[in-house]
Amino acid sequence: MSLTITLIQTDLVWENIDANLIQLEQKINSISVRTELIVLPEMYSTGFTMNPEKMAETMEGKAVAWMKRLAATKKIILIGSLAIKEGESYFNRLIWMLPNGQFSCYDKRHLFAFSGEDNHYMAGNQRLIAQAKGWKINLQICYDLRFPVWARQQSIEKKAEYDLLIYVANWPEKRSHAWKSLLMARAIENQCYVVGVNRVGNDGNSIYHSGDSTVINPLGEILFAEKDKEAVFTITLKKEDLNSIRNQFPFLKDADDFLIRR
Repeated sequence: MSLTITLIQTDLVWENIDANLIQLEQKINSISVRTELIVLPEMYSTGFTMNPEKMAETMEGKAVAWMKRLAATKKIILIGSLAIKEGESYFNRLIWMLPNGQFSCYDKRHLFAFSGEDNHYMAGNQRLIAQAKGWKINLQICYDLRFPVWARQQSIEKKAEYDLLIYVANWPEKRSHAWKSLLMARAIENQCYVVGVNRVGNDGNSIYHSGDSTVINPLGEILFAEKDKEAVFTITLKKEDLNSIRNQFPFLKDADDFLIRR
């Protein structure tokens, strides 16, 4: 079983939903090869805003409707996070949008207090492991990367809980060494493919992002990486290769038994 994924590493127009939806749709329309899953950066419609009172949309807003339309038109699964208002609370919410209009959500668990994210958004407490074509896919957001327990394969009959770990991010260039190192570590320790999709360019606070979006195999080997420029990259991952690595190196059988307390 194979899964074809497209990463979109892009600059984002600060707090301008319409402009971001237009430019992202242009990039999606530029994809000339068949793909099954498209991954956008964290807060793809606004940039990493701490102004959700002004910028957050509801689940009935234009950005979610845009995802639903494109997923249906292109017959793809579309992934990205955005600022969402629910009741009186705000969430940094990742949407897993299917072609049939059904979707699942993951609310960012670890809020980036260094920038005050915890003062504006509510933290989630449930992981989301989605499924596509026989692949189990763990979906997480940016700062979650620094907390390995949240991504750890929970031991279920000594079998892998998921096959692919995806991070969407607005991760600054100043800490790019951590980004690259931790993505590699997550792949090795969980014996899974890892996809990290980050933005490029300066945000509204003049913080530069170098991208460094990447695809890493379960041995920690880099299959793709791009720095300092926009990129639209498509890659096909093969389940046979993943199973071969796990069979050759059955490290997960020796894993500690635990369940994450929520």
